Amino acid sequence: MQGLRRCSNDAVHLGLSPAPTSPSPPAPTNKSSSTLSIDVAESAETRIRRLISEHPVIIFSKSSCYMCHVMKKLLATVGVHPTVIELDNHEIAALPYDDQQQQSCNTPPAVFIGGTCVGGLESLVALHLSGHLVPKLVQVGALCVFAESSTSIASDPRPTTSI
Repeated sequence: MQGLRRCSNDAVHLGLSPAPTSPSPPAPTNKSSSTLSIDVAESAETRIRRLISEHPVIIFSKSSCYMCHVMKKLLATVGVHPTVIELDNHEIAALPYDDQQQQSCNTPPAVFIGGTCVGGLESLVALHLSGHLVPKLVQVGALCVFAESSTSIASDPRPTTSI
């Protein structure tokens, strides 16, 4: 997988720079991580748009960004483990700008859910607090929600007391 470098927390480094001339060593296998294919002939913009369309939840971040860590923790709390792409400073310009929602997704961290730009940490937290995050994650297939049992309080065998 030329152009990729594995990072901690199942993140990968998106090699948008020209590939080195010497062959790179094979990446370690990790059965829990998904495969990211990179075509070195693709432009950075095309590569990023393809990755956005291939993954239900994807975060573009800088390795030193604490907000990305908070994003990953928030999503993990609701049961989602997103694909995380670590960008270098010169690769950030390739991130798209969402003209329809007037949201800048070209500054990390930027999260995309179902191919749509959500924005940064503030937008993700707002989506969560409004109650729209989990339904959106379910809609794109990133989260499975199981129906709770239909037992009612009336069938509770515990005695009730009045005060």
